[in-house]
Amino acid sequence: MNSSLPRRLLAELLGTALLVAVVVGSGIAAQQLSPGETGLQLLENSLATVFGLAALILMFGPVSGAHFNPAVSLADWFLGRRAGTGLSLPEVGAYSVAQILGAIGGAALANVMFDVDQAISTKERATGGHLVAEIVATAGLVTLIFALVRSDRGALVAPAVGGYIGAAYWFTSSTSFANPAVTIGRVFSDTFAGIAPGSVAPFVLAQLVGAALGVLLILALYPAAEVRRR
Repeated sequence: MNSSLPRRLLAELLGTALLVAVVVGSGIAAQQLSPGETGLQLLENSLATVFGLAALILMFGPVSGAHFNPAVSLADWFLGRRAGTGLSLPEVGAYSVAQILGAIGGAALANVMFDVDQAISTKERATGGHLVAEIVATAGLVTLIFALVRSDRGALVAPAVGGYIGAAYWFTSSTSFANPAVTIGRVFSDTFAGIAPGSVAPFVLAQLVGAALGVLLILALYPAAEVRRR
C-alpha cells in the first residue's frame, strides 16, 4: 500500500461515511418499509450492511487498507510496530479523526436522503449484555481480519468481514457496532440504527477491550507470522 497519507485519509473518510450511510440509511428504509416488524427490519438492515461493507472494502482497500474503524487501525499499529509493517501511531490518530468525521457525515447524509430531521439519537443501548456483546463482536472482528492477513488470505477480507458483521447483527444483543467511529456517527440520527450519546463511552470502551482481546488472540494463534498491510 503505497498511497500518500492524504489519499489514504480521504479513502478512510469516504469509506466510513458511506458505511454509516449504508447502516443508517438501510435502517431508516427498513423502518419505513416494515413498520412494527422489528425482526424483518433487522434482517433488511443487516443484509444491506453485509453487501455494502464488502463492496466498500473492495473499493477503498487498495488505497488505505479500508479500516473504517479506529479499533482496527490501533490493532494494525500494535501488531505491525516491531516489523514496521503497520500504521505509525500518528497515522492511527489521523485515520481515527478521518473515520469519525466520515461517520458523522455519513449519518447526516442518510438523514438527508430519507428526509429525516437532523437529530441526536435518544436510543439508550448501554446494558451489561450489550457491552459484553460489543467485546465479543470487536474481538471477533479484529481476530478475523488479522488472521486472514497473517495467513496470506487478504483477498478474502471483504467477503469474510461483510459476512461476519452480518452474522454478528444476529448473534450479539448489541447488533455488533464493533467500531468506535461508527458508534459516534450513529449518535447523529434518531432512527432505527441510532445510539444515544450516553451509551457511546461504554460502547467505545467495550470495543477497545474487545480489540485488545483480538490482538492477544492473534499473538497466541499466529505468533510467528508477519503482519502485512491490507
